[in-house]
Amino acid sequence: MAMSTTLTIATALSGLSILLLSVLTAVWVRNYRTFESTLTLGLIAFGVAMLLENALAIYFFFSTTMLYSGDPVVQTAILALRCLQLVAIAFLTYVTVK
Repeated sequence: MAMSTTLTIATALSGLSILLLSVLTAVWVRNYRTFESTLTLGLIAFGVAMLLENALAIYFFFSTTMLYSGDPVVQTAILALRCLQLVAIAFLTYVTVK
């Protein structure tokens, strides 16, 4: 079964989140090596957890689309959550890299 347009967009947003989270995590690892702050270590753990969550989401979008395909309301909710997450990660990336 092919993915709907909504789930395809949600998958692309998860991919963009992974890219931004990779940048963030790399910055935080560099900062941890410099400052050895426990706050930075917590940020690294957050980045890794979010990376894993987004990778798992992409896996499920491709492997078990039937889980979401039956209800367009669920697909729209997933897309909205992925959009919100990407906006939050993009803002965090902007303020971190700046």
